[in-house]
Amino acid sequence: MNLFILGVTGNIGMQTLDIVRKSKGKYNVVAVSGNSNFEKMKDIIKEFSPKYVSMGKREDVNKLEKLYPNVEYGYGNDGLIKTAIYGDLGEDLVVNAVVGSIGLEPTINAIKKGRNIALANKETLVIGGEIINDLLDKFKVKLIPIDSEHSAIMQCLKNEDSSTIKNIIITASGGSFRDKTRKELENVTVKDALNHPNWSMGAKITIDSATMMNKGLEVIEAHYLFDVSYDKIKTVLHRESIIHSLVEFNDTSVIAHLGNPDMRVPINYALSYPNRTPYNGTSLDLVKLGSLHFEELSYEIYPLLKMAIEAGISKGLNPATLNAANEAAVSLFLNGKITFLQIEEIIRESLDKFENDLNITLKKILDRDLKVKDYILRKYS
Repeated sequence: MNLFILGVTGNIGMQTLDIVRKSKGKYNVVAVSGNSNFEKMKDIIKEFSPKYVSMGKREDVNKLEKLYPNVEYGYGNDGLIKTAIYGDLGEDLVVNAVVGSIGLEPTINAIKKGRNIALANKETLVIGGEIINDLLDKFKVKLIPIDSEHSAIMQCLKNEDSSTIKNIIITASGGSFRDKTRKELENVTVKDALNHPNWSMGAKITIDSATMMNKGLEVIEAHYLFDVSYDKIKTVLHRESIIHSLVEFNDTSVIAHLGNPDMRVPINYALSYPNRTPYNGTSLDLVKLGSLHFEELSYEIYPLLKMAIEAGISKGLNPATLNAANEAAVSLFLNGKITFLQIEEIIRESLDKFENDLNITLKKILDRDLKVKDYILRKYS
């Protein structure tokens, strides 16, 4: 299997390489993209010998060319897209592990190339789900989710008739601040927010977990992945992160997917789909675990969850506005420019300011993304 890994220096990208490393030659890393982590990319080239490498900036490419002159290079958005469509080798899989709206264009181009996609970039479906699903049908390409929740749902639905689904139930750990009151959230720090209780994730996704925006985006993603209406997609707080998602059927049966919180498991499944291959992880010990807990996910405590679902239901450009505002606000918070609670204020303000448009195109989505981010960064930086 030939792999084309977008966002290879990030959290999911590095864990994907860990699966490759242990696969005994099953996977061939052909092309990779990174953003600004020069040292990591240098080590990746040395170990995996990709034929094509893209970075965010030309300066990093210049330095890599001196060290590894036999590799083909690119940079910026064009380089990212070329990573997804590089070469023509046969059994190919694009792993989209970038974070943010920048992941949409390379996904579209990879689908048009006829390549299957292992998707960790949830924004692809959040802002462009209607476009993506039309292209998947047209080019007869598979999209395999890497997110633990959606991988779990896919496995629960295997060989089931979609008409029998009563509810899809997506679990949430509650993030870093699940035991804090709204008052206590007024003074939380970036360091506090990045201290996730269960998962090891990148900074942006960890903040999204704390605000519960991440779960809202996952609801939108599930809508497009599984063609299930929003009224059939539920969320529940589950502190242990052992049950990754559940599906309730029309006969009241419920199938759940359980496992220790380890992203390498859904990555391994996505790479080998539709087969299941060995992974030497930690087995779930139910006796040691003892019990599992579930609580309501309150919209009052997590207003961004409700905001995201409402944006998804309204369709059009509202999901793009929501996502762009969230990306910009989280970046401002991580850089100490705004408080944690201002994230939701900025997103609400953006949804009120930017008018929806149901007739979406790729150009409209990308334009809205840029306009929203520019507005927020100018106002709050």
